[in-house]
Amino acid sequence: MQELIISLMEQYGYAGIFFLIALENIIPPIPSEVILTFGGFLTTYTSLGAAGVIFAATLGSLAGAAVLYSAGTLLNKERLKKIAEGKCGKLLGLKPEDVEKANDWFQATGSKAVFFCRCVPVVRSLISIPAGMSGMALPQFFLYTAAGSMVWNLILVSLGALVGESWNRIARLAGDYAHIMLIVLGISAVSGLIWIAGNRRNSGNG
Repeated sequence: MQELIISLMEQYGYAGIFFLIALENIIPPIPSEVILTFGGFLTTYTSLGAAGVIFAATLGSLAGAAVLYSAGTLLNKERLKKIAEGKCGKLLGLKPEDVEKANDWFQATGSKAVFFCRCVPVVRSLISIPAGMSGMALPQFFLYTAAGSMVWNLILVSLGALVGESWNRIARLAGDYAHIMLIVLGISAVSGLIWIAGNRRNSGNG
């Protein structure tokens, strides 16, 4: 996959970067760290500029995020409540009030969540779905998505330009960071589920 990414970027420049980042936002396993660090390296021996690469990548992030935001609007709160009330909800241990609580949490922290999660691999794409589900205002969503994406893009493109031909080393380090973050998030999710289950048991005994 890396060879294909490099080929598209070398051939199509800014348009290739826009397309790949938009696709990466919709299909998270595509490595943004490769796209961005190699984009930074391209600025050292082609006519591409760092500002242009960052701008194209940020536009691509917005385009991809808009697709997942739209998908999130299809899974609105009322539909999720109906799912929670059905067999699927019982199987997953979900209750309609859980959906309400999750929605209230995102309403309270949505802007911060969107901004900070844009700097976390994989989650940076998926955060767009709950934003759409909660009905987060589109201008606000685009503002925080653009801001968070620009921070991520700026860091990796700058590092790629700084190290030049060693850009792949930075991409590997960013990939390791992505794996560590996924492990941390997985542990956090399991811990959260255990805590919720324990609270339910305690409230049931009480």
